[in-house]
Amino acid sequence: MNVFDIIGPVMIGPSSSHTAGAVRLGRVVNKLIDDRQLKKVEIVLSGSFARTYKGHGTDRALLAGIMGYKSYSPEIRDALTIAAERGIEYSFFKEDIKGAHPNTAKIHYYLTDGTEGVMQGASIGGGNILVNQINGMSVEFNGDNNTLLVMHEDKPGVIAAVTNLMHWEHADLNISNFHLSRQEKGGDAIMTIEIDNQPQETLVDDIRQIEHVTNAILIRRI
Repeated sequence: MNVFDIIGPVMIGPSSSHTAGAVRLGRVVNKLIDDRQLKKVEIVLSGSFARTYKGHGTDRALLAGIMGYKSYSPEIRDALTIAAERGIEYSFFKEDIKGAHPNTAKIHYYLTDGTEGVMQGASIGGGNILVNQINGMSVEFNGDNNTLLVMHEDKPGVIAAVTNLMHWEHADLNISNFHLSRQEKGGDAIMTIEIDNQPQETLVDDIRQIEHVTNAILIRRI
């Protein structure tokens, strides 16, 4: 247990779970967007998020995180206005997601270049989060470590090619966690690789060159 777990995050209130954690969930989407232009977000709120989101500022917190602000950014209070000024369309829906944590948000984002994606995660207390789904595939990471997401075709040798490249070309990296998910045999798959230390800027580009890899994204510690 660290100090963050005991005293909670530096944050704009009122709630570490409903505000600070929501900002961090939004920041995961911000990393997935990777500096591209956001057009619209549709946010599904489940459980207690759905019941209390206006009073606890969860709607503003999620939007602030999506736009890149942090849990202590004063802009959280004006996130709805800032999003409108940036031309970002946003809408919120209430839905009980079966089996989901009570503080769950499912964020569907649309970019101006036609790209779209979905991230689902939960605020699990004290400002901590758990991301459990990206684009319909199961993942599991909390944003505390640098996290590499590798989208690829489920073909023999792809995992070995990625890990061998990391070993031989980026030998200073230490993998702390690895998770693989796929929709079906031979279909789309995603590797979630958590790394203890800071990777070089060239890592993502190197991985993108591997055969059958469709994209790679580095989500730096949130």
